[in-house]
Amino acid sequence: MQTLDDLSLSGKLSGANVLVRVDLNVPMQDGQVSDSTRIDRAVPTLSELSDKGARVIVLSHFGRPKGNVVPEMSLAPLAGPLGSALDRPVAFADMAGAEAAVGQMANGDVLLLENVRFDPGEEANDQGFAQSLADLGDIYVNDAFSCAHRAHASTEALAHFLPAAPGRAMQAELEALEAALATPTRPVAALVGGAKVSSKLSVLGHLLDKVDQLIIGGGMANTFLYAKGVNIGASLCEKDLADTAREIMAKADRVGCEIVLPVDVMLAREFKAGADSAVVPVDKVPDEMMILDVGPASVLDLTQRLQACRTLLWNGPLGAFEIAPFDSGTVAVARAAAAQTKSGSLISVAGGGDTVAALRHAGAADDFTYVSTAGGAFLEWLEGKVLPGIKALQD
Repeated sequence: MQTLDDLSLSGKLSGANVLVRVDLNVPMQDGQVSDSTRIDRAVPTLSELSDKGARVIVLSHFGRPKGNVVPEMSLAPLAGPLGSALDRPVAFADMAGAEAAVGQMANGDVLLLENVRFDPGEEANDQGFAQSLADLGDIYVNDAFSCAHRAHASTEALAHFLPAAPGRAMQAELEALEAALATPTRPVAALVGGAKVSSKLSVLGHLLDKVDQLIIGGGMANTFLYAKGVNIGASLCEKDLADTAREIMAKADRVGCEIVLPVDVMLAREFKAGADSAVVPVDKVPDEMMILDVGPASVLDLTQRLQACRTLLWNGPLGAFEIAPFDSGTVAVARAAAAQTKSGSLISVAGGGDTVAALRHAGAADDFTYVSTAGGAFLEWLEGKVLPGIKALQD
């Protein structure tokens, strides 16, 4: 696919109306943005286009209005925060006034249009709605990887109407994912955690023949331990998936991928702050106790394994990190991976909602090579699915 560099070298940006799909679906509290990460990631592309004399027309969704105009889901309150992040004024217009607002733009101006999901044609990937958007612009740029798994008018159909390219955030995400799985520096480890195996079956199946070690943590590890005949006491476990877990382990053995499970665990009788906890070998779990984190021997094992790796893909926590002390395993391994990345010996790519929260909790997110904030799109990429928004840019 062509990039912004290709468009810039061809002289197509200055004076052009450039439609840029970003993700401004940010958390709000009392009318204020409580986490500006998605706004911040849109800044490089929007600033670059504006600096090069393009008339920048910003498209985004907010919430799930399902094709209806829902005033509390308007993007109007985000024009100010976006302007502050860009350090330049950002105008706002609803779709009815979009054509007139675009007509008044000067080179370098930035205009934010109303929530695209107010129109039922957006989620229906309607060609007519996509054409109405295309009529406003000369070039289309998609900088919303987090929405790339949706075949919507502003993420898929629009790319077929105008010259199209990924934005800088999208380009960085694709390059990071390519480096982590498509053309990785080996050995490669994937750490996959979370509560349930059932939610990650496709991920596990896709990774088996692509990584050298598959580290399984969180509640998922309990199901694999149970499938191996290990007593897991009162721990969270999907016992009906024991056969599936055994099939995954058998396939891993066939393709030469090592499945890595905890060697010791942290236990408690209940999951609450201040609960009494204990650490035992993984085969010594009492019937009345729950596994809530990996133990120090497991942390040491994983840290040593990572020292021998050159690429790490991380999705999901190792334990119930929301409450101390059951965050200790995730925090320790995350900091070890971050330190190794900072030293230049590891490429580390992480993604998924709980993963981002866990790495931030550990103070490790900033030192990872790349941390994706695209929950659903990141997971579908891990599953090996074709993302409509990416394919449209390639087409």
